[in-house]
Amino acid sequence: MNNIQLQDAPRAAQDTRETVVVRIAGDSGDGIQVVGGQLGLTSALSGNDLETFPDYPSEVRAPVGTTYGVSAYQIHFGGRHIKTIGDEADMLVALNPAALITNLAIVRKGGRVLVDSGTFTARNLDKAGYAVSPLEDGSLDDYQVMAADISRLTLEATAELELGKKAALRCKNFWALGLVYWMFGRDRQPTRDWLQQKFTKAPDIAKANTAALDAGHVYGEAIEAAGEATSIAVPRAPMAAGLYRSVTGAEALAWGLAAAAELSDRKLVFASYPITPASPVLHTLARLKDIGVVTFQAEDEIAAVCAAIGAAYTGGLGVTSSSGPGISLKQEAIGLAVSTELPLIIVNTQRAGPSTGMPTKTEQSDLNQALFGRHGESPVPVLAARSPADCFEVAIEAGRIALTYMTPVILLSDGFVANASAPWQLPNMDEVERIKVKNHADPEGFSPFLRDPDTLARVWPVPGTPGLEHRIGGIEKDFASGHISYSPENHQKMTDIRAEKIAGIAKSIPALEPDQGETGGDLAIVGWGSTYGPISRAVTTMRAKGYKVSHIHLRHLNPFAANQTELLAGYAKVLVPELNTGQLLRQLKAEGVGHAEGLNKVSGQPFLVRELEQAIANIMGAV
Repeated sequence: MNNIQLQDAPRAAQDTRETVVVRIAGDSGDGIQVVGGQLGLTSALSGNDLETFPDYPSEVRAPVGTTYGVSAYQIHFGGRHIKTIGDEADMLVALNPAALITNLAIVRKGGRVLVDSGTFTARNLDKAGYAVSPLEDGSLDDYQVMAADISRLTLEATAELELGKKAALRCKNFWALGLVYWMFGRDRQPTRDWLQQKFTKAPDIAKANTAALDAGHVYGEAIEAAGEATSIAVPRAPMAAGLYRSVTGAEALAWGLAAAAELSDRKLVFASYPITPASPVLHTLARLKDIGVVTFQAEDEIAAVCAAIGAAYTGGLGVTSSSGPGISLKQEAIGLAVSTELPLIIVNTQRAGPSTGMPTKTEQSDLNQALFGRHGESPVPVLAARSPADCFEVAIEAGRIALTYMTPVILLSDGFVANASAPWQLPNMDEVERIKVKNHADPEGFSPFLRDPDTLARVWPVPGTPGLEHRIGGIEKDFASGHISYSPENHQKMTDIRAEKIAGIAKSIPALEPDQGETGGDLAIVGWGSTYGPISRAVTTMRAKGYKVSHIHLRHLNPFAANQTELLAGYAKVLVPELNTGQLLRQLKAEGVGHAEGLNKVSGQPFLVRELEQAIANIMGAV
């Protein structure tokens, strides 16, 4: 996606909303993610802040028309800072009955529902579980229903191109998008340009989709003229002037890893094995060969992490990536990186489990794995990204810690953060602090486990440097010489120094401060990772109602910030929302935050803002 400069888009609306949530749903072959992405791009170009989330099935191609084959894309855009995907949809586009029945519950009462009436056949209704068509039984009376035969209208719009019925029907997603564009005053030209670029080698496909897009927009103008519907204006958001991109968390994380390598003058070597939802990081980095990034798709997870360790041993920044099941396979090798004390970044894009679980749904259930999943006493730093844009900064921080302290670092993302997208202002890299690290080159008194007295990091002798010939491995080493040692006293000392090194990272972590609210008070909401947006919006709302509540969000999960326990002790109550059964909560209690309570959700879906608002009201004694 190209960089964009914020600009005005024409609007001819009769109604105004500060924010709008649109959810588009259809069969997994209907191109839902494509048109959702285009709606996000045009909304950004119109000056809106936004957050999006693709919600698609795990099956590669489930049977057409079935509920478990429904793919959806939700976008929340508006004239204020957007931090969530929205609790309720103001408009649902349902391209078949299965899409309607699986997504209607998210639409607010009085919201708009656009359906392709041409797909509401007896067979499709039966597949979706409808005994009677919802277009006829009154079950949609609480909504503003727009029932258009999108399939037929798409065929009419593309008739002159003689594509054939099957190919022409594939354009109905753009017909629906055209009507959505009319509804919210979006400019069609960026999508026209994208279609021309996307289908350069298939101009008839570009023309057909453009014709469908325009036809949907004209349909909106016609029903507006007939007084059947009104369009809606959404004002610009008060965003800082600058150059923006619409970025997913996976993209921002990949770029952050590349930036960390650039800031430290290291070669980035990314070795990975494909797995949902972690694969997009590999896809993004594979396109950065021109700036020296090396990517390696290994034959399995173990080969991937071992290759990354090899890259670190030779002086590069080694990175590997996976999701929970793959991280399990990597754990023995991560223990090797702990023992050899090499700078390795392990990205875990969490998904709902256990086992295969729900690979396209989100969860925060790998924190225990990150903290304790290895054999032996093998502590590692653990970080978590809270939003798509934050992935960039957290990746750089992971690189800083790994290279400064010569240690593997686990970076936690999740399916929501990785796949969600939002506008991101491109940073000025000249203003980003460089990561100072150097190879050891002095043979005088050399040992591969000489340590920096401040960080306790061992030296980094690159193989091939004259006078620095050495070997390292997984067997315990002598503290002074680095030679193999089975001494009980030495193993105790090495275990202690490895733990002390990780604990000492806390000295370089900024003091923890509330994201919102006061330092001390009635209630602190403490979160980590992708719970950031819903918590932030809920706290904003409840503070506006007079509640003395603060929001504290953790980036560093091991070690914690040095002042964390003291800060949390200043609140009468602490609530910890997590998309798991209480993994951070248990760590906080172990650290002395005994008055903390948990709020847990394990459904594969993010928190709703209203769930958190209700929890805040309940814990503070209100109904």
